[in-house]
Formats: sequence, structure tokens, C-alpha cells
Amino acid sequence: MPTTTSITTTYAGEFAGKYIAAALLSAPTLDKGGITIMPNVKYKQVIKRVATDDIIKNATCDFDPTSTITLTEKILQPESFQVALQLCKSDFRSDWDAIQMGYSAFDVLPKSFADFLIAHAAEKVAAGMETSIWQGVNATAGQFAGIMTQLTTDANLPAAQEVAGTTVTAANVITELGKIVDACPAALYGQEDLTLYVSSNIYRAYVRALGGFGASGLGANGYDNKGTNQVLGDLYFDGVRIFMANGLNNNTALLSQKSNLYFGTGLLNEMNEVRVIDTAETLGDDNVRVVMRFTADAKYGFASDVVTYGITNSAN
Repeated sequence: MPTTTSITTTYAGEFAGKYIAAALLSAPTLDKGGITIMPNVKYKQVIKRVATDDIIKNATCDFDPTSTITLTEKILQPESFQVALQLCKSDFRSDWDAIQMGYSAFDVLPKSFADFLIAHAAEKVAAGMETSIWQGVNATAGQFAGIMTQLTTDANLPAAQEVAGTTVTAANVITELGKIVDACPAALYGQEDLTLYVSSNIYRAYVRALGGFGASGLGANGYDNKGTNQVLGDLYFDGVRIFMANGLNNNTALLSQKSNLYFGTGLLNEMNEVRVIDTAETLGDDNVRVVMRFTADAKYGFASDVVTYGITNSAN
């Protein structure tokens, strides 16, 4: 007799936050702590920005508040999204059975068929979030405006901090990364959380360059005499940490402080839910529905504290 799989558990309520967190925070930029995460944003979160002029003045006997303080703000307003999948259990049952029997390289095995389906959906959500964080377009269904997308129309981004891009290879990556760091404002360079976010192809080119090119001054055996056997750990360029942001388009990069980039979501509020609904008993079919509802948004604080590479700002 063939094995039947029936799902009787509906995941909602107290477990919703757990599964939504797994889906959203598995996006590499979030999972690896690339930007500042602001959870529990129920509706809006105001990001206050303070700018001052030269506050040091000549001393007098009187209190003379001649400095100028400018308060501006950015609004994190997570948009609502949903996942609505209907899957045939028989299409996935063989994969799940194989995993349960040990024919898999997975370290953590799903304890139930429902967990397996949720993991499948969560993987897709994570990939979508990673793309939206950096290059999402609000007019596109299932996306919010990404950080790079917002910067393309921000008049506050200094033209001198908008570096023209090119096709980055191992032969020119040192030069191109140097252009980005050279455009960094003096007050920003040296900040503890200053990070150079690069696309995956730029990251690969840099790792390959570390493998050794005579023209790059690394010698034939490359950095630490390891040749092309470089270990993918923490990489730095001119003292700035390099972070591979998988959601960035090829040949694009961003230099900013981590504390200047924000991702907002309402992980623990009532707008998030995860449900796995087996419709076999009610509809007489062999389908299962996976429903996820969550909110997400991304913003940066100061465009003046950002250096971009490979994008065009239409406001400049």
C-alpha cells in the first residue's frame, strides 16, 4: 500500500514569528548582519537625522546659540507581502522521504512534511528579500524600493561620491575598489562600522586578485603565499571591511556605515502569519497550501554618507 502523507497541523499564532524570521533573516545581507535590523515596526518607524554646521565658536561671556541644527527624518514603513502556494503533496513526498531516510547532505532535517514545505517557501522568500533590499522596485509586485534604487533619485547624494562603474575583473578590481575608497568623505573613513558592500562578481574578482598578480604587488603566490587557495573569511580593502551583498547587481557597490542602512519588519506583530493547510479532507484532493504574510522595508539615513559605484543618479 502506498504511503500517505497527511498534514493536520496549522502553523499560526506563536510560531508565526519564528518561521517569518527564518524566511526574512535568511537573506544573506540580513543573516550575516550586513545592515541594521529594526524589528517590530507595526506601522512606521521614524529615523531621525541631525545635521549641524561648524558648532565650535569663539568663546564669549554669554550663551550665544549661533550654531545651526537641521533635523530631518526618513520613514521606515514596512509594506505588506504574502506568499500563497498550492503544492501537490506527491510532487514533494519522495524528496522528503529521501531526506528522512538519510539520503541527504542536510545537517538539519525537517521533522515533518509541513516543516519541509515551509523551508521550501522560506528559501524563496529569503531570495526575494535579498533582491528587494538592494535593487527592489516598488512598482514591481512583491518588492519594495531597494537602497540602490532609492539612491538613483536622491539629490542629496554628492556627485563626487557617485563613482562610475565598469565591468570588474581580477585585473582591474584593485583599481576600481580604490576609486570607491578614494571618494569616501574624510569624516566617514575610519569609522568602526564602515563597510564596502560589493556584488558577488566584484567579491570573486577581489578574491582571485589576492591569489597573485605581479602587477598588483602581491607576488606570484598572492596574499599570504596561498595563491588561489584564499580562504573566504573577513576581507578588507584599504582598511575597510568588504561585505558580499548577493542582492546587488553585477558591477555595483556601495560604501556606507552599517548604522546608516536599515531594514524594518514587523516580525512579532499580528500582521505576520504562517499557515500550512492540507485540503485533502475538505476538498478531496492531494494538495497543501502554504500561506505566509509579513512586512518589510529598507532605507538609508544620510545619502551624504554614502559612496555608490556603478549606478546613475538622475538627480545629479
